[in-house]
Amino acid sequence: MSIDLTKMPKLGFGLMRLPEKDGVIDHEHVCRMVDKYMAAGMNYFDTAYVYHGGKSEVAAREALVKRYPRDSFMIATKLPAWEIHKPEDVDRLFNEQLERAGVDYFDFYLLHSIEDGSNYDTYVKYDCFSWGVKMKEAGKIRHFGFSFHGSPELLEEIVDAHPEIEFVQIQYNYLDRTNPVVRSQRLYEILHERNIPIIVMEPVRGGMLANMAPEIEAKFKAARPDASVASWALRFVGSQPGVMTILSGMSNEEQMDDNIATFKDFEPISDSEFALVNEVTEEILSMPQIGCTACRYCCDGCPMKISIPDVFRTINTLRRYPDDWRSKNFYNGLVQRSGRASACIACGQCERVCPQHLPIIDLMKEASEILDN
Repeated sequence: MSIDLTKMPKLGFGLMRLPEKDGVIDHEHVCRMVDKYMAAGMNYFDTAYVYHGGKSEVAAREALVKRYPRDSFMIATKLPAWEIHKPEDVDRLFNEQLERAGVDYFDFYLLHSIEDGSNYDTYVKYDCFSWGVKMKEAGKIRHFGFSFHGSPELLEEIVDAHPEIEFVQIQYNYLDRTNPVVRSQRLYEILHERNIPIIVMEPVRGGMLANMAPEIEAKFKAARPDASVASWALRFVGSQPGVMTILSGMSNEEQMDDNIATFKDFEPISDSEFALVNEVTEEILSMPQIGCTACRYCCDGCPMKISIPDVFRTINTLRRYPDDWRSKNFYNGLVQRSGRASACIACGQCERVCPQHLPIIDLMKEASEILDN
């Protein structure tokens, strides 16, 4: 039975930043969040093979699949190109995901993180587009698409060559519209022009658009005193035609409550609010910040066990608030459980998997000079 892509919940529950306790996913907390989300009439869950070090799909099984009827929710996961080294790996990974998640089929299945170069080349080499169609015909996948971190030129090439693609997931938020690396406004336009349903990831840019400098927050609060700063980012994305579902990697019930409130009685952004968003965008872009979204893809393979996103968060805070002593305290606590920035050996593993294409090696040198001296 096919899913009507026009009747999707506007808010999707991203299972990439789940709450943890003592270094592992907090199952009871996740169950409460799942229950709250489902009770609000929403039912789209997004996970992936690599999230939470391979534990996210298992968390979905325990908190969702085992506790709710299969036809009451939709679950999406993704095929990781970097784990494919021979043809049989594709089926092996897919079957492992079915077992991890405890399902017989996935409602949505994506080729993960297509970008110019290695990942796209891998999917082509192992004929993963045709494989996805076969899995759909076999009833193992209901809807087939991909998540994308590449150039607009590559996106046009792929969607025009593969009409079997039913949806595409892109990074889109008001800050990245003109980002010369992400170029998300053009990505959005390519898909919308072709009437391809869009799933949005990073609508608040890894939390950056939920926690801002006081002077920027004041502008949003003056316009809507009772609304959170994050709600502005979500309403901006939710007001764009063609956006099917917006993923939020919610880490606690407070974030979930706020997001549900934003979408329960959704109010599209007005012309005057759109103008304010543009004003805030220009102000934020004038501040030098490392464009890390804390996806943590860089962490799993780091031989020195450096928590790279947390290092960058410290640097970004210091850039904005140079005299804030709490940033240094945060870093001192961080290196008690992970490597220092100065421990970086410049192996490049992190740069190869970074969806934002950040020059992480150079940034770690900068971080080391600021934080370790």
